[in-house]
Amino acid sequence: MEQIYDQIRRYIDGHRKPMLALWEELVNTESGSRQLEGVEAVCNIVRRELEGAGVKTRTIPMEDAGSVLVGEWNNGSTKAPLLFIGHMDTVFKEGAAKENPFRIDENGFAHGPGVLDMKAGLVIAIYAIRALADAGFHERPIKCIFAGDEENLHMLSNAKEVMGAEAVGAIAAFNFETGYMDNRFVIGRKGGGPVKITVHGIASHSGIAPEKGRSAILEAAQKIIQIEQINDIPRGRLVNCGKVTGGMGENTIPDTCQINIGIRFPTTEIKNEILDALQTIVEHNTVPDTWAEMDTSRLMNCMDTTDGVLKLFDHLKKTALDIGFGEIEGFQVGGLSDSGITVACGVPTVCGMGARGEGNHTPQEYAEVESLFQRCVLAACAAYTLQDDFTKG
Repeated sequence: MEQIYDQIRRYIDGHRKPMLALWEELVNTESGSRQLEGVEAVCNIVRRELEGAGVKTRTIPMEDAGSVLVGEWNNGSTKAPLLFIGHMDTVFKEGAAKENPFRIDENGFAHGPGVLDMKAGLVIAIYAIRALADAGFHERPIKCIFAGDEENLHMLSNAKEVMGAEAVGAIAAFNFETGYMDNRFVIGRKGGGPVKITVHGIASHSGIAPEKGRSAILEAAQKIIQIEQINDIPRGRLVNCGKVTGGMGENTIPDTCQINIGIRFPTTEIKNEILDALQTIVEHNTVPDTWAEMDTSRLMNCMDTTDGVLKLFDHLKKTALDIGFGEIEGFQVGGLSDSGITVACGVPTVCGMGARGEGNHTPQEYAEVESLFQRCVLAACAAYTLQDDFTKG
């Protein structure tokens, strides 16, 4: 196997310049989640590069968000595919690339909007496939699933459902999200996001016919007290009523009130506890003739640290030692990612496979250039050696 590892290393070392050029092109092509033309431009660049590597691509358009890009390589194999996942959008506003264009400083760090989160990861995924092709890998398909609106939690699209459907049946997944400077890889993530409860009452003039009104705000107030009691901070069960809106003026009993809630959970079990409790609160009213509805469509699943996730990380850890990458560790983080989608589909996933760096979502974001090449070698070698029975190892 050492011969294959050397071939993969040589390929990556021989393609440092085009990898850097692609990285620069991606960073300087702005793709904030709401810059739909920019996200599509990045999608087209990634699609061009994938097709140049022999990957068959297709895009799944979203009505009000960037497309989901799917790429399939080595489909001649009948084995379950290995997923390469990530996203093409950033958090930055229009003009960020002009103010802070891609550049590499004298210390070997690259700068620019999205340079770390996660334009570097896209480059790594593309060139890992190229390196596998050069090494003659035909063992199993590689399937890429890259979202166009991860940074806003897919709030305006059905990308989560699309990605979940595309992931079904895969053997494992590598998510090329931000890598950490201490070489730890992500084997668990909290889930969460916004929940909206809308309370409905009956409007009436508060002075002329108060008896006819049913206050949605009063009912919402009762619910807020109950909602806040769901919190169990030591267990990571976090619920926050962060915004309340309703009513039209002092003289009108309000017929609607909206409660915007932020929730976080470390496991699917605790997620279900929260949602069950919220549903009970929604279904029961204190103020007669009021009713409520709940929207959880923007929630992101947590990345549970399943046995499969741990076995996949064991494989990555062994590969890192075998190729001289060094010792690596796994850990759990609070930030959300699409790894929750794949793990929820039963697909073991390791996240944080992208370049090492710091400063995500800030103008100071940077990535270590050398890690772009090191982690591409690691991803390609781990893909090459992944066996169907890795979960039994």
